[in-house]
Amino acid sequence: MPQTSQSETALHERLLAAGAEMADYCGAETARSFGDPRAEFRELISGCGVYDLGWRAKIVLTGGDRIRWANGMVTNNIRDLAEGHGNYNFVLSAQGRIQGDLYIYNLGDHLLVDTELWQKPRLLEIFDRYIIMDDVEVTDVSDKLTAVAVQGPKSLEVLRKLGLTIADNVDPLKVVQMVWDGIGISVTRMASEVAMTFEIWLSPQNAGKIWDALVAAGAKPVGTDALEMFRMAAGVPKYGQDITDKQIPQETEQFHALHFAKGCYLGQEIVERVRSRGAVHRHFAGFTVSGPAPQPGTELQQDGKRAGEITSARLVPVKDGEQTLAMGYIRNESGEPGTVLQVEGHEAGVIQFPYKEGLQS
Repeated sequence: MPQTSQSETALHERLLAAGAEMADYCGAETARSFGDPRAEFRELISGCGVYDLGWRAKIVLTGGDRIRWANGMVTNNIRDLAEGHGNYNFVLSAQGRIQGDLYIYNLGDHLLVDTELWQKPRLLEIFDRYIIMDDVEVTDVSDKLTAVAVQGPKSLEVLRKLGLTIADNVDPLKVVQMVWDGIGISVTRMASEVAMTFEIWLSPQNAGKIWDALVAAGAKPVGTDALEMFRMAAGVPKYGQDITDKQIPQETEQFHALHFAKGCYLGQEIVERVRSRGAVHRHFAGFTVSGPAPQPGTELQQDGKRAGEITSARLVPVKDGEQTLAMGYIRNESGEPGTVLQVEGHEAGVIQFPYKEGLQS
């Protein structure tokens, strides 16, 4: 995954004080682990983990044309996005290749773009290129707005200990404005079928205070090694690693990023052509590997012939030990779940995500 220069997050000193091993993640220096990634992973699936989201960037879009313009820039439907709600999107080239991914939230008088910090320069450059005569202003607010996440089945319990009123069935990607201990915050639940995850957006100067409160309420600090284990078991691809500008959207299987009836947008002609012709020859898939984790780019074979390639792989804790899980792209004729392939002399079985054995406590 491409990297930009590292920046320290608002929680840098808190993480160090908690014994974190620090490393770069998505363009920012944050906690890689707090000493036991396996235990941290278990908190994410059976308890409540708290982690730094200072590696996310925040961009504000204002101006009278912001909704029309944004709707023409991304793959999902921004035009009909209700106030206080968001959705997941790709940004494409005119040739339909994926240039980045992001969330967009309609917050009334502005749109908020949320993406990984390392993607920010490229997306800002693309945005600037396509604002012609439009009444749209793009403002990077990453230094004014950061985030902390809590994840796991006990996350609601922890948030309520802080006095935050959140419904059991709150809609995913709905943003609720609140005041906690005199501090203005925004809380949103992430869209996931396998994890209860909440993000808390707030001023960087207040991040340490809410981190301390969450830990005191029972949340356990979690680093990015555990997040990567969870990402692998949940089957969530990462832009720059599992998704790049070599792919078109349908190959990635991330259909929740697409809206086929919204009208014209950048790269839409290619997406529609593929949809009408069904013309993708490979797709994103998951694999269980009988050996060590293959490196990205490692070839998948069937009967001695190339059938695909690995993009990510990691050893993940499961109920009865550990399992090497991998992601990558596979030719359609070799990609049925249950098909057994070969990777570096080991078996690689095609699976459907999520990998439930890795998400059971």
